[in-house]
Amino acid sequence: MPELCFFIGKGGVGKTTVSAGYAVRNAIKNPKSRVLIVSTDPAHSLSDILQVRLGDRASAVPVRGRVKLWAWQVNSEKQFRNFLSKYRSALLDTVESASIFSREEIEPLLDTALPGMAEVAGLLAIHDALESGRYDKIVVDTAPFGHTLRLFSLPQHFSRFLDFLEVAGSRDRILAEHFGGAGKRPASMFLKEWRGIVESVQEAIGGQAQFFLVSTPEKFSLNESLRVTVEMRASSTPLEISAVVLNRGIIRATECPACRRKEQATRSAKALLKREFPGRRLYVGEDTGSPVVGTALYAFGEHVFAGKRLRLQVAAPEAAIKFEKADWPALDHPLSMVLGKGGVGKTTISAALGFHAREKQRRPVAICSVDPAPSLDDVFQQEITDTLSPVLGDAKFKASELDAVSGFAAWVRKLKKKIDDALPSNRSGVHVDLSFERELLWALLDIVPPGVDEVFAVFRILDLLAEKSQRVIIDMAPTGHALELLRTPERMLLWSKLMLKSLAAHRRLALAQDVAVEIATFGQRIRELADLLQNSKQARIWIVMLAEALPDRETARLISEHRELGLRATTIFVNRVLFAKKGAGECRRCFTARQWQLLTLAKLKRQHGRSGTYVVRDFGMEIAGKQALRSFTAELWRIA
Repeated sequence: MPELCFFIGKGGVGKTTVSAGYAVRNAIKNPKSRVLIVSTDPAHSLSDILQVRLGDRASAVPVRGRVKLWAWQVNSEKQFRNFLSKYRSALLDTVESASIFSREEIEPLLDTALPGMAEVAGLLAIHDALESGRYDKIVVDTAPFGHTLRLFSLPQHFSRFLDFLEVAGSRDRILAEHFGGAGKRPASMFLKEWRGIVESVQEAIGGQAQFFLVSTPEKFSLNESLRVTVEMRASSTPLEISAVVLNRGIIRATECPACRRKEQATRSAKALLKREFPGRRLYVGEDTGSPVVGTALYAFGEHVFAGKRLRLQVAAPEAAIKFEKADWPALDHPLSMVLGKGGVGKTTISAALGFHAREKQRRPVAICSVDPAPSLDDVFQQEITDTLSPVLGDAKFKASELDAVSGFAAWVRKLKKKIDDALPSNRSGVHVDLSFERELLWALLDIVPPGVDEVFAVFRILDLLAEKSQRVIIDMAPTGHALELLRTPERMLLWSKLMLKSLAAHRRLALAQDVAVEIATFGQRIRELADLLQNSKQARIWIVMLAEALPDRETARLISEHRELGLRATTIFVNRVLFAKKGAGECRRCFTARQWQLLTLAKLKRQHGRSGTYVVRDFGMEIAGKQALRSFTAELWRIA
């Protein structure tokens, strides 16, 4: 069995850089070992970090002139389609011949509404790599925390989908058993093979796999890391952290005030992580102000995992950009959705937009996070729960971190109870068909895709829009999974149609009618959401990014995908930009970082112009509390 290593962490902490450095170092240090690095993040940056073009399968990456490393940037859609194509015909034939569903009704479910396609694709990629026997070490660069937890829980979820397939194709078996026959479970060959895939990956994840937790010295990052590791331990398959990487630290103090603060934060973070993870190896990666890509990865790997001093010879590019003052934009749309790569400051910008709307427009504001790993409580310095509650002592400024998973689970439990009441579970006489429908509906409810819980949270937010003067801000999940949410309405309409067809045969039963009304209402809300997102007068998308090479490339891809979905992102916030007089000074690290930022800003100006791009200065501290938000929203800049 190959050695399996997962690098996990909050978005934006440098998981891809750290995991790539680890993989490159292992490939060079162990020339007889075959090392593979796999990215399961829907918003990939592995190709950008390695500075090579990666295809849909594992590709050989030259390291020091010889091929010693393989890299795979998983194409979720293609990976899943290839897997499904092998079984599509047999699966559709089985379900069509033995259930109430036609091929035309089931096929769209297979194409668009299977549980969390990105996570399923990641699961299949890990399985393929393990089963290939080609690799001695497999390094997995994961998506941000909340969605990586979904990946780890997916084996159980995918098993429920297999249960649905068995139930959907088992009417003949149920009838045969009821009338004295010996019915066979359908499609046993491919379902057995699918279960084997699930079990092998589950065994690998829960067995010898190592988990490297990546964090940065910032309090927000540390707090989220500690919260999620508690969830890992409490999961159905408890997972323990093997080692911790404190990335982007400042190890040596300088005369620069900003760097001195970061050096102190690094020391505090090291002490905290040693207390929280006793007996675990703690690695530290230094922030030099330069991007770590391509040939610099080996030196970075040696620095982090062997403790060698980092000496990156990356020349800062020449760029000259001037800034002019701007006003914070007003919230003129009822709904605002704030998107961006993990770790770029979406939550801070969301809070700032809301705070400014309260201070200047005096409008009621509700800000809600649908990120599986939220951090609004860090920004507002108070506990934020699933219930919308006032923040910063303002009764008309409210916030919630929606527990979408629990909310959706409660809705499903309510429907299951109604199904139990409407469709008895006994199999006597005329109740045979009712029993089958009961099993089928239960199975359908159990395969609702990961990510649909976020849509359910959006439904709750739609209710807030009923108050016409109120502005609603959604602090979204990181890029790849936010896009999945925006694609989900189409998937859920298909799912609700299947539910309604299952109930149609029993439409005369009062409680069956009640369940049908719930499902129909669900479908109607889905349509409302889809219509709202397409209405440029009702909804606005704000994109947050950092002035760095990798976030810049990911933002370009994000804007392109928005256009494909028919959505327009009219405004970009470039966050944490170092200014010469207020952040960089003569510090070499800050000067180098600033020059790289200016290069990215010059590119943005060429691509998007100046009117739709705001620049937010790096305040050298985390924005938390009322006074910090007031200072933060007191200034804003544009590229001149």
